[in-house]
Amino acid sequence: MIKKEDYFTSSNMRTQIHYVTWQPEGDIVAIVQIVHGMNDFIGRYDRFASYLADKGIMVVGHDMLGHGQSVRNQDELGYFFEEHEVYLVKDVEKLRNIISKQYPDKPYYILGHSMGSFLTTLYIQQYGLHLQGAIIMGTGYQAGYKLAFGKLVCKLLAKRKGWMYRSPFVNKMALESNNKPFTPARTKFDWLTRDNQVVDEYCANPLNTFVFTLNGFYTLFSLISKVQKLKHTQEIPSNLSVFFVSGSKDPVGGFEKGVRKVYKRFKKAHIRDIQMKFYPEDRHEILNELDYQKVQEDLYHWILSKLNS
Repeated sequence: MIKKEDYFTSSNMRTQIHYVTWQPEGDIVAIVQIVHGMNDFIGRYDRFASYLADKGIMVVGHDMLGHGQSVRNQDELGYFFEEHEVYLVKDVEKLRNIISKQYPDKPYYILGHSMGSFLTTLYIQQYGLHLQGAIIMGTGYQAGYKLAFGKLVCKLLAKRKGWMYRSPFVNKMALESNNKPFTPARTKFDWLTRDNQVVDEYCANPLNTFVFTLNGFYTLFSLISKVQKLKHTQEIPSNLSVFFVSGSKDPVGGFEKGVRKVYKRFKKAHIRDIQMKFYPEDRHEILNELDYQKVQEDLYHWILSKLNS
């Protein structure tokens, strides 16, 4: 397996976007592009990417704007600039273009986790014709009125504090409930996984624990609100294969309920090939859970099944 790192210019024309490729030593049978989550970065997917690369599947992924090494300084962590999700989805497409030009005949898949699952949903609404399949991981559903309220609070605070302000109130409003089902909790991030070592590494890394700016939270609320509309879901190509995967104890997915709502919306949009799987007792980051090997195998076999269908 050959691992390489590089950069491309973001669609905002200001930021250099860091990306990584994991290339098999032999023939490439398919390509999977990973879109990571909130307070996340592509390096945290190394184990899974290496696993796929060893099986002939090339993996590529970038640190999305405002994350990892895709910032000009630490002040830009959790900041997405003026065009919000527009830059984010265009950067996903820029990377796909870079890789597809190098390997034009290879089947191409996308995997989006958490915030990346919402971004991936927006992406396949706009660019789904370029893909053979999409894995929607750690997704969920939020009531429209909650998203509207969140956006309003961000706007009101931004008038006084500016869009770069990091609001403890908005951060608490958006995220605190995730850990409540796991009280008494060992850390603030027990909701991520049952693997304490992963949680401790997350807690110790400033690239995971920063607070989003008001711009960042507004973008998140806007992104979720946009992709949840049925009329936009109907823009996804009906022949695109989609696989929903989630932990049964993932609070982002509403302990299965939210994921099932999203699944039903895709069904209502007449997307023909949809599958859904829950992993018992797993929390939010199923690729970092105690049964991660089972998750890896299932995702690999799903990709393989679509290649052979």
